[in-house]
Amino acid sequence: MINYNNKIFKPVSNSENGETSGETVFHYKQQGNILTSQYSGGKIVTGHLIGLVDDEGIIEMRYHQVNEKGELMTGTCTSKPEILENGKIRLHEIWQWTSGDHSKGNSIIEEQ
Repeated sequence: MINYNNKIFKPVSNSENGETSGETVFHYKQQGNILTSQYSGGKIVTGHLIGLVDDEGIIEMRYHQVNEKGELMTGTCTSKPEILENGKIRLHEIWQWTSGDHSKGNSIIEEQ
């Protein structure tokens, strides 16, 4: 299992209907297979996620965030890890809003 504890991630790409950007910073914490994160930056005033990490490092998570418009947004996401040549982690994410228009998207975030 990949341990994401104390790792910092930033988005490198996102679908147009997403709210994260290169200004968003995720601070990951992990205990056992339980992952949490606080995040903010760009269009996001504050956000939190909680997820479960499987033996291959795949994360199934739920997130909620308040955007700069003052809206509470929620969603689900599956993140699949790729280990880069420099040993850092890149996460390939498939997500869907469970609020708003319920649209889907894809993003990539990388360990800093």
